[in-house]
Amino acid sequence: MPKRSGRKRNLGATLGLAGVAPDETPRARRAAQFFELPLIFVAVWLLIDWYLEARAIYPHVLGLITDWVVWGVFTLELVVMLALVRDRWRYLRTNWLSVLIVLTGMSVLWGRESYFGALRMLRLLLIVPILVNLSGTVRRILMQNHLGATLLLVFLFTIMAGLLVAGIDPAFKDVWDGIWWAWVTVSTVGYGDLVPETAAGRAFGSILILVGVGFFSLITANFAAYFVSQEEEEVREKEEVLEQEEQTLLMRVSEIEQRLARVEWLLERIEQRLQPEPSRDGKSGRE
Repeated sequence: MPKRSGRKRNLGATLGLAGVAPDETPRARRAAQFFELPLIFVAVWLLIDWYLEARAIYPHVLGLITDWVVWGVFTLELVVMLALVRDRWRYLRTNWLSVLIVLTGMSVLWGRESYFGALRMLRLLLIVPILVNLSGTVRRILMQNHLGATLLLVFLFTIMAGLLVAGIDPAFKDVWDGIWWAWVTVSTVGYGDLVPETAAGRAFGSILILVGVGFFSLITANFAAYFVSQEEEEVREKEEVLEQEEQTLLMRVSEIEQRLARVEWLLERIEQRLQPEPSRDGKSGRE
């Protein structure tokens, strides 16, 4: 296991997606977890932004806002993490992709509108480092058999898949058709009312079917774990009641033993008092 985690760590460092090292300060690790939720919203918004651009529904103001939001989140994360980690050079070296995103986004501050097109092309690619950084958290959630968290992940994944397929395949008129198709595909139902027409859409659909089978298995396992946990909780409560009753019985037995011991002691005292005292000449009783 340590060797495998080390290989994953080296691969993440090579790709510039290593995140915070396990031996860093607790504050740095907590800050990295804090930024996971904003990055999820950024990933979803990047897909919405990409869909609007693919459908030619893309106001210039929306592009500027997206550039500022994406650049601001990555910049804030980089500044905060550099302030909290012990080894700043190691963090920069193993997270060079975040540094590249921040430096590239400075063109927005400089007003270099000629770079805006390139930034918009890279927005969809920015989802990759976000998802890679969140993969560890997602894996922990799925391994812990949390039904609510698993359903939330399936819901977010379905929305993102619907946005993506609606942008790459003309068979889907709007994003709602894409989300509906992604939902019935992930649930392994497949009504067949909507079918991808392009090769990219069909390839994505094939991947989505495999992911759906995996999600369906996870949800089934989570439901089973939930019901098993409920039964275990009932058994645990019964065991606690039995333990309390056993403790009560033991206390009562202990009290009875103490009372019996005192009764025996009193009987011995009474017996000693009832015994006649020996006379001085060695004879007992009256002469």
